[in-house]
Amino acid sequence: MSTKPNAPTRKPNAALLKPVQPDEVLSVIVGSTPLPRGEMTKKLWDYIKKHGLQDATNKRNINADDALKKVFNGKAQVSMFEMTKLVSGHVKA
Repeated sequence: MSTKPNAPTRKPNAALLKPVQPDEVLSVIVGSTPLPRGEMTKKLWDYIKKHGLQDATNKRNINADDALKKVFNGKAQVSMFEMTKLVSGHVKA
């Protein structure tokens, strides 16, 4: 693939690069050190895949284990989009 010489370069979103502190509930899954949101999402997906928590019939849904239920406010299953919203409630900027 070739890139056009005049193509505008995409700037990374500064908000996604700024480290945020996970709370004690989320730190069980992603660790307790501050992480950029993008890295936190990557670690969350690594956890989901490692434990086979992605729904087999509808891949957009995540089935929660005990640790994720705490992050998901007690819900047994959430969509990917709802997951990001719920995770945001467990970080301190």
